[in-house]
Amino acid sequence: MKLSKSVWQTYKEIPNEAEIPSHQLMLRAGLIHKLGSGLYTYMPLAYRTIRKIEQIVREELDKIEAQELLMTVVTPGELWQESGRWEKMGSLMLKFQDKADRDLCISPTNEEAITDVFRKSVKSYKQLPMTLYQINTKFRDEIRPRFGLMRAREFTMKDAYSFHMDKACLDQVYDDIYQAYVNSFERMGLKFSVVEADAGDMGSKESKTHEFQVTAETGEDIIIFSENGGYAANVEKAETIRKGISFNKDGGELKEVATPHMATIKDVCEYLKKDQHQSIKSLVYSIINGEDEEVVLLQILGDDELNELKLKNYLGAEEVAPTPEHKLAKMGLPKGFIGAVNLPLEMRVFFDKAVELDASYVTGAMKVDAHFENFCPKRDVKEFDVFDMRLAKKGDYTLDGAHIVDEKKGIEVGHIFQLGDKYTKSMNVTILDNNGKAQNPLMGCYGIGITRVMAAAIEQNHDESGIIWPKAIAPYHVYFALIGKSEEIKEEATKIYKSLQEAGIEVLFDDRKAGPGFKFKDSDLLGLPIRLVLGERDFKENGQLEIVTRKTNEKQFVDKSEVISKLKEILEKL
Repeated sequence: MKLSKSVWQTYKEIPNEAEIPSHQLMLRAGLIHKLGSGLYTYMPLAYRTIRKIEQIVREELDKIEAQELLMTVVTPGELWQESGRWEKMGSLMLKFQDKADRDLCISPTNEEAITDVFRKSVKSYKQLPMTLYQINTKFRDEIRPRFGLMRAREFTMKDAYSFHMDKACLDQVYDDIYQAYVNSFERMGLKFSVVEADAGDMGSKESKTHEFQVTAETGEDIIIFSENGGYAANVEKAETIRKGISFNKDGGELKEVATPHMATIKDVCEYLKKDQHQSIKSLVYSIINGEDEEVVLLQILGDDELNELKLKNYLGAEEVAPTPEHKLAKMGLPKGFIGAVNLPLEMRVFFDKAVELDASYVTGAMKVDAHFENFCPKRDVKEFDVFDMRLAKKGDYTLDGAHIVDEKKGIEVGHIFQLGDKYTKSMNVTILDNNGKAQNPLMGCYGIGITRVMAAAIEQNHDESGIIWPKAIAPYHVYFALIGKSEEIKEEATKIYKSLQEAGIEVLFDDRKAGPGFKFKDSDLLGLPIRLVLGERDFKENGQLEIVTRKTNEKQFVDKSEVISKLKEILEKL
């Protein structure tokens, strides 16, 4: 493509709303155009990258005999009502009615639609397993769209769904798609981690669930991992243990001590000269299921944090949230001084697994400006349950106690999980098995955020000058800059440009009337793998062109006759 004929435009200033590198660079490099809040037009160069990402994913899924289809973006509300998710999806789903007052929505996901396709198309177990996928537009009405394509309202997604008669078959296809994802992201040239994750409301607790995380400093997700221990999980899912900390198991009688104006763990432990892990943090949470609400008391070590997802899953809650301070006051629970002794009302008490139940701790005394020393859970609390509710963190150990875990940030670009019979049962989908008996098929669900992958690739691959595209998904491979004004050099540049195209090299020809500094800055900003420069002075003196590798800034001069072979050699190594 010739830039003189393109709609491409770059910008010097960083837009005020752009908070992370990918958003800043995509706007500055003219890859996306903002239409509205969370709504972007993909300009020609960005769309080339999107199509490359799509094609890599498509090829890997086709290898495992997944079948591509294309579903509607607008979905009938009756399907969502049938599955029970019409209300559950809440404000994320954009709902409307047509002229006949029929409920419709713009699809945020397509489990209902694909299940409807399946039940009207497949009747025999002999047709299974079956995997169907699409690459299509999704819309989620984010309250606060931010970070450009990372949290846009409209985006492109590859979503796949598999159908099976039994768990063994589901596991096999799940593993095949897992490998297809690994192959896809490796082909894209991205550094990524596959981590254990939570299925949320989509799957069951027992289902396999993995996220594919592109590692980047600006990632929203935290990955807990041990390379030596072969463990990696999203922090929400991660299970680790504490090790190497000491507890006091020789405490005496429960003793109340004055702690005036000390409502934080840090202040109390400093005052009493205790390590924070020798105290108990008391958290009061509301457990919500529909219109029912229960208040519970959670007990964790003073220097730990609560993992709300673990709490939600353990109690099977629709929602969990800290009980507001005004409600605490009505229940006689003094914030900052709450403990499990002398509770003024009946409530369930839960201890985290990291708490040594026969050790002694500092805890709230249920009165303002007072705490207990020598609080022993096993002795001082009559009824309680124990489960893993703490948030894993750097410095913990793997469950076998053999390896220390670390943490890094990641950007979720893919998520695969097993749905079981959740949708086939709720939507009354059955298949006759080999005994002629009707069974609800099992399902798997597999997603890749196509446009999110593009943004994540930039988050992982950029410097102070601009983007550094991985070769496989770069809009073009070569940025060919003409530096000269004579008609003779312009003709020569056009000949070279055509020869590169004929040789199968993806080339962007910067034939604009601009100086070298302007062109080189645009070249670095756009970040194509190689810059080829035809400078009038150098070419007239020695017949050579300059080649610059964007990632390493390595420069070399080559004769015109060697340009194509040298470019192919460099590209082969990238």
